[in-house]
Amino acid sequence: MTEEKNTALKEKSLEKTPTGIKGLDEITFGGLPKGRPTLVTGSAGSGKTLFSMEFLIEGARKYGEPGVFMAFEETEEELVKNFASLGFDLDSLEAENKLTVDYVHIDKSEYEETGDYDLEGLFIRLGLAIDSIGAKRVALDTLEVLFSGFQNETILRSELRRLFRWLKDKGVTAIVTGERGESSLTRYGLEEYVADAVILLDNRMEEQIATRRLRIIKYRGSKHGTNEYPFLIEEDGISVLPITSLSLEHEASAERVSTGIKRLDKMLGGKGYYRGSSILISGTAGTGKTSFAAEFARAVCERGERCLYFAFEESPGQIIRNMKSIGVDLQPYIDTGLLQINASRPMAYGLEMHLISMRRLIDRFEPSAVIIDPISNMTNVGTQTDVKFTLTKLVDYLKLKNITAVCTSLVEQESIEGVNAQGVSSIIDTWINLRFFENDNERNRGISVVKSRGMAHSNQIREYLLTDHGAEIQDVYLGPSGGLLMGSSRIAQEAKEMTEAVAESQNMARKKRDLESKLKALDAQMATLSSEFEMQKEELNKLISEDELRTRSLANSKNRMACIRKADEPE
Repeated sequence: MTEEKNTALKEKSLEKTPTGIKGLDEITFGGLPKGRPTLVTGSAGSGKTLFSMEFLIEGARKYGEPGVFMAFEETEEELVKNFASLGFDLDSLEAENKLTVDYVHIDKSEYEETGDYDLEGLFIRLGLAIDSIGAKRVALDTLEVLFSGFQNETILRSELRRLFRWLKDKGVTAIVTGERGESSLTRYGLEEYVADAVILLDNRMEEQIATRRLRIIKYRGSKHGTNEYPFLIEEDGISVLPITSLSLEHEASAERVSTGIKRLDKMLGGKGYYRGSSILISGTAGTGKTSFAAEFARAVCERGERCLYFAFEESPGQIIRNMKSIGVDLQPYIDTGLLQINASRPMAYGLEMHLISMRRLIDRFEPSAVIIDPISNMTNVGTQTDVKFTLTKLVDYLKLKNITAVCTSLVEQESIEGVNAQGVSSIIDTWINLRFFENDNERNRGISVVKSRGMAHSNQIREYLLTDHGAEIQDVYLGPSGGLLMGSSRIAQEAKEMTEAVAESQNMARKKRDLESKLKALDAQMATLSSEFEMQKEELNKLISEDELRTRSLANSKNRMACIRKADEPE
């Protein structure tokens, strides 16, 4: 009974028409209300015309639903040229009867002279366009021009309701665009109440940086995302970033991938990073953060996997040149298409735009690893909280795709307190800290693993060198007092201990020779004593034999004498 009830509810639930606009269907949970009008409002330049035209084009291309675009501001020729720059061929779609573009000229002065204006002519013209190609989608751009001929506000409101009702009765999924009003969503302040769904497009300036955002004001009969969502207008249309869809539902891989530095792999349990994890390499200027990131990039490419490198501080050419100085040549991997370096200044646009453009590049390139170098530069276009929020969304997205992310971060202080400049340590799985250590008037580099979730890792600080054949992590070397020695102090202590070891070895050799001489002397004495012992033993045995012989001879003589005398019996 419950299943039947659920089935009946599903049949009664609101049907939706997918827009085909990247990210929008995700936050609307399927698209726009099918067979109903949606109001898209926003200020000039916010992207309303593009939004409505892309809705029609994607419907024709992906879903086989022809569309009618009725314009009241731009001519058909102007629209064709404008959208050609975005790769949309309106002429081809019209030739295939998948799209009809109709320009309706409305001159307010003409109607002021006659005083006669209503929407009957529009309904007839629009109806014929819909029927001619069997259109399922309609876009009207814009309401302000369409209703400019109405002087009576009561008639205007009545005609507005009639327009939306006519679109519903026609059964088409419609988008109607409108200019944003000063005190209401639209200039007339009524459309948002008549429409079944209202989408607000915003193009704002914050600290001289333009940011586009989209918000679903209402959506009758359906749940929807309620946040502001950044969106981007690029060469292939609109892309919306569905922030709230990112959740902690990603799978955790048990596979390990090399850091590109053998000793660092050993510090991380002998196997390196977890695939799909997030890694932070922090340190002050000059500690070699980019070098460690480049070593990882090389290791990724050597496995035959793709790596996408986002650089916010250096150009690709500068990175390639600098890394050659430590024996890391990235150019061959760029030439083979395994490595792509995308360099830009953080101030080019806002954090949301960075986020959405990075996501688009990730979707296109499909890398197994992403490097962001450095994340600290993003604070130039946002507060620490904004940066943390942006990075959290990016890291979550990368985890959903099982992409390993390595982020570098510049810190100002030589201490753990200064490492967490962007406040992102809580979302990081493995945190590697690079530091300078000053002793004996020199600066040396040290590396430590602050944390690495899910694995045993080294708790020691180790010296590392940036050589002409890569980064080398040295053995731990402790001084007499137990402190970590680096650089010339370590070399001096090693030389001292080597000298002491040689002296001790020589002393031991001398003692060994003395003992060997004594042993030889003792061996000679023992040989002499053994020879004398044998001689004395032989002499003793001889004496014993002679004594026994004499005793037997005397006994025999006595017996013979007794026999001769016949006095006694022989013994």
